[in-house]
Amino acid sequence: MAPMELPPLYRIRQEFDRERVENIPAAVSSELGRIRIETRARPGQTVALTVGSRGIANLPLIIRSAASELKRLGLRPFIIPAMGSHGGATAAGQEKVLAHYGISEASVGVPVRSSMDVIRVGETTDGVPVVIDRLASEADWIGVINRVKPHTRFRGDIESGLAKMFLIGLGKAEGARIYHRAEVHLSFRRLIETAVPLVLRQCRILFGLGIIENGYDETARLAAAGPEEIFELEKELLADAKRRMPRLPFQSLDVVVVDQIGKNLSGTGMDTNIVGVKSGIEIKRIYARDLHPASEGNATGVGIAHMVHRRLVRRMDARATYMNCLTSLGIELARIPMTFDTDREALEAALTTIGLTPPPQARLCWIANTLELSEIWASEACLKPSSTALHVEAGPFPMTFDNEGQFVPFPGMFH
Repeated sequence: MAPMELPPLYRIRQEFDRERVENIPAAVSSELGRIRIETRARPGQTVALTVGSRGIANLPLIIRSAASELKRLGLRPFIIPAMGSHGGATAAGQEKVLAHYGISEASVGVPVRSSMDVIRVGETTDGVPVVIDRLASEADWIGVINRVKPHTRFRGDIESGLAKMFLIGLGKAEGARIYHRAEVHLSFRRLIETAVPLVLRQCRILFGLGIIENGYDETARLAAAGPEEIFELEKELLADAKRRMPRLPFQSLDVVVVDQIGKNLSGTGMDTNIVGVKSGIEIKRIYARDLHPASEGNATGVGIAHMVHRRLVRRMDARATYMNCLTSLGIELARIPMTFDTDREALEAALTTIGLTPPPQARLCWIANTLELSEIWASEACLKPSSTALHVEAGPFPMTFDNEGQFVPFPGMFH
């Protein structure tokens, strides 16, 4: 049987707002200085700084800059992993996740202290227990640092960022279990409205530092607030983040190929704002080729795909993946799709299930991951209705495969 004829692809470049922070240490110092931390904290006091499991551009530099500013004021900062059940829900696993992101005592200049122990600080008016990291509770102050971005599951004026860090991050695995289970009966919006104010009242929050990125995975903005203004700051940052968020420039696609998925790229492995139900794009088939090394085997989101390469499944740590998905109650995210040994088999399977469209005329889009969308490889059928909005840099290039049926990357692809 002759191999299926596949659509050749063009390299497309998307242009996004390129505003970015040129001097991160100066920006962090300016923001923390603006909210006058020294009027609340005294020299010699300890500050627990939260660092999550999300891939954030310039994260080591941002954390090191915040720690340096606190040390300049005579404070004693240290780092705590704040990532719910990620890292296999173990203290060593979460410290390893931070190390993979370049966060260590050697890189940021302050100790990293990891524990899964939590203490209860109260309960909401709905009877939901509220817990926080024991080490954070023992510090004189807590500084919350996180990227603000649209959530992958719900919409609101506060979604994924500082408020979520108060609950899922500081709550560790126990807090993540509590809040996700409560979300079945309540909304996450309700939990934010009732649980976060309790944390702000009962815990000594020194500041929140929000991060926004542009469409090139660069730091676009840094903004700090004291505990009284954190809610309002996050609302403003989320609106800004949504405005800057990159998207695929298509209304419908037959096949999307995603080179890598991973927890470092999105909470759901691949961002549903880009390729899922929240994208606004009709997508018939998704083929995921690999798992990012920084995901530490956590393949949450594999279930979003329809086809996967076997290497992705081989690199999956079932325990870490299941722990994450059971905690978040998103068990469908851990389902293993149809699994293929070669790229050619997977692509042919995808293209034979898109309906009456002949494979050479399919609307096929190939991306590195859902975080990096400035470079896209797309078939000619994708270009026709959108040609004026896209910059075609090169092509068309025929897809080629080695003797084993594995895709041979185009020159300079995703570099």
